[in-house]
Amino acid sequence: MRLLKNLQYPSGLFAAASKTVKTGYNKAWLRDNIYASLGLEAVQDEDGLKRTYHALLDVLKKHEYKIEWMVKQPHPKVAWRYIHARYNPETFEEFVEDWGNKQNDAVGAILFKIGDLTTKGVEILRDENDVRILQLLVNYVAAIEYWHDADNGMWEENEEVHASSIGACVAGLMAVKDIVEVPEWLIEKGRLALNALLPRESKTKFVDLALLSLIYPYNIVTEWQRDEILKNVELFLVRERGVCRYIGDEYYNDCGEAEWTMGFAWLAVIYLMLGNKHKYRHYLEKVRSVQTRDGALPELYFARSERYNENTPLAWAMSLMVVAENG
Repeated sequence: MRLLKNLQYPSGLFAAASKTVKTGYNKAWLRDNIYASLGLEAVQDEDGLKRTYHALLDVLKKHEYKIEWMVKQPHPKVAWRYIHARYNPETFEEFVEDWGNKQNDAVGAILFKIGDLTTKGVEILRDENDVRILQLLVNYVAAIEYWHDADNGMWEENEEVHASSIGACVAGLMAVKDIVEVPEWLIEKGRLALNALLPRESKTKFVDLALLSLIYPYNIVTEWQRDEILKNVELFLVRERGVCRYIGDEYYNDCGEAEWTMGFAWLAVIYLMLGNKHKYRHYLEKVRSVQTRDGALPELYFARSERYNENTPLAWAMSLMVVAENG
């Protein structure tokens, strides 16, 4: 937990990885902050949890004018008009460079966890301004027509319709429907699109690590869909030191797809949730086996090697491991 907490800035936002890394991972991603906060929730650090969500709401409030513009005039749907993916963790300014920042799943993730935490009795919403931002996000996903919007997805790559993005938005809308106004048709359009696409992630990817999000934290799939996703991920993507994001992944590809440590922790959390003690222990042991000497989890290991990249520790991976150990 200490390594995860070290990645949190005084503002409440988390760096994606070490604050001193030169890759840009010292910046704050919306999605990564949602996943980093899962570890805080697992150890019942309510103060740290609130600081993260209040900071996220303040980021969105700072850029409210941009979100309103998309709601009022959704076309043209060019990338720079979307809610940006990453921000300065101290000033809350967005980094305006092109970064595959059409990431609808990040918006869905914020909606989902704010609704989920509120249901659990954690008071995330401070006042009517926070409620206004929450409603604005609902109006935003409606304006971009999330159920068939081609976005960059969880991995910030090519634009296509992603099941993980649709599912995040569906889960998010369902989670906040008792807090703000969410028309039922907006949820139903997403459900229909999601069921038509699953168990695929997209037109080009039949299996993808991102699909695990539909099982945890969103729990938005049927039993059959869940089993197919797990079967495909374990059959095609699990490696010795991590889980590949998808077949043919070129990111840090050195003689093969990179192996992401957070995949082991993610699978451990899911099997813990499902009550499969054997597989839970298996993946928990796997993720512990790929920690560095100081206990850090790298973003990834190069294919079939003991070499890992500089994005270490990765907040997302550390958080999922905390959940796996404290769930």
